[in-house]
Amino acid sequence: MKERAFITLTNSFKDKLYRLAKRLLVSNEEAEDATQEILLKLWRNKSKMAEYKNVEAFAMTMTKNYCYDKLKAKETGNLKIVHSNYKDERPSLQREVEAKDSLEWVSRIMDDLPEQQRMIVQLRDIEQYDNAEIAEMMEMNETAVRVALSRARKTIRQELLKKHNYGVV
Repeated sequence: MKERAFITLTNSFKDKLYRLAKRLLVSNEEAEDATQEILLKLWRNKSKMAEYKNVEAFAMTMTKNYCYDKLKAKETGNLKIVHSNYKDERPSLQREVEAKDSLEWVSRIMDDLPEQQRMIVQLRDIEQYDNAEIAEMMEMNETAVRVALSRARKTIRQELLKKHNYGVV
């Protein structure tokens, strides 16, 4: 594989790798390092890339595993979630404040989700992977992915309703 073909291939998903790393590692610098490391590993093994059915899914799995290894090395269980990709076309100030507040609450609620559910919500709802791809990345069956996603969404919905209805009689 030539350099230009490699760059063309990886440019289509490198931002997703970064967002996943950022979601897991929190730090921008660590996420950038993780993304670079994964792209470097892919480049070193470019001769084997033709063997992979889905290079993007393989890279996402590599990123997830790399980040988990980094977190284990730090001996930390804290995974922070930061939502930065919500955009609305010219919203009013009130709508901007409400949206920001809701995203902050979703982030806090997601922090309390079990790690597996948190990852599945990130991959499905933020990164837009389908259930089959998530099942492959997470090494689960599709039914388990659907169940975990449903439970996570239900928890998020219930907790948001509690927050929005607080004080309402």
